[in-house]
Amino acid sequence: MRPVRTAFAGALLGVLALAGCGQSSTTAQPGAPASASATPSAAGAFPVTVEAANGPVTLAERPERIVSLSPTATETLFAVGAGAQVVAVDDQSNFPAEAPKTDLSGFKPNAEAVIAQKPDLVVLANDVEGIVAKLAKVGVPVLLEPAATKLDEAYDQIADLGAATGNTAKAEEVVAGMKKKIDEIAAAAPKDKKLTYYHELDTTPYSVTSTTFLGQVYALFGLTNIADKAPDLAGGYPKLSSEFVAQADPDLIFLADTKCCGQSKDTIAKRPGWSKLSAVENDRVIALDDDVASRWGPRVADLAQQVGEAVQKAASE
Repeated sequence: MRPVRTAFAGALLGVLALAGCGQSSTTAQPGAPASASATPSAAGAFPVTVEAANGPVTLAERPERIVSLSPTATETLFAVGAGAQVVAVDDQSNFPAEAPKTDLSGFKPNAEAVIAQKPDLVVLANDVEGIVAKLAKVGVPVLLEPAATKLDEAYDQIADLGAATGNTAKAEEVVAGMKKKIDEIAAAAPKDKKLTYYHELDTTPYSVTSTTFLGQVYALFGLTNIADKAPDLAGGYPKLSSEFVAQADPDLIFLADTKCCGQSKDTIAKRPGWSKLSAVENDRVIALDDDVASRWGPRVADLAQQVGEAVQKAASE
């Protein structure tokens, strides 16, 4: 995170923030990456100023009515211990299960509907239709936390949300845990076989290059991305042809369209020229959770673990 899966090609292109199963594409682009440097007067104390993509945001008091219009932000808020402070989340926020899901939209945000929730903090990933300015007009603090382009930005956003909600220590704990898990998994992965891979966003098929957030996660494991040689890199999200993938014959195939589009090893094997792909014949087609693969919150570590396990298995064969 999808566009018709392009939602992920749009998701990580800028709407990834709003990615969720079965959504349609959007052209909204995120703002500049958040620097996530929070400056509280003391750990977990207020007032606190957070540097988000929409500039410095100062919160005079601990927010108790948070509205999240970003599935990634929703996951992060609950992970850092701010779940009890969240009163409403958008219609694509499906994790964790206890998140107070509503019909609020992050794709077409309605300022009046958001304001009706009486929020003292709104978190979103895209400034669609000037929503940030509309909320600012009525004095609602807004944190714009766009799609991360690298792991450090993902970590920074978690720190942002921890500081903004009075959960600095827990946010630091979450980040430390993610870093430790990802570093250990990546360090243990064999990198001498120079394995190639293909990551599928949708059945179009759109993919990702090594310059994207996902591409950088895969690079931790010494994998070579076949999409890097696409004729048109399209800003990191090239639309490949079935022939291109078949000719590249990747060692590993990662499917991030299992929930939205019902894809699996069996379904891709029916595509022209794909039944004889090495990844298909050697059972190296990995079904990912669409949501985990399209968000940049705490569950990135789970994605890294799945990639690491696939690499370990392929390298041992």
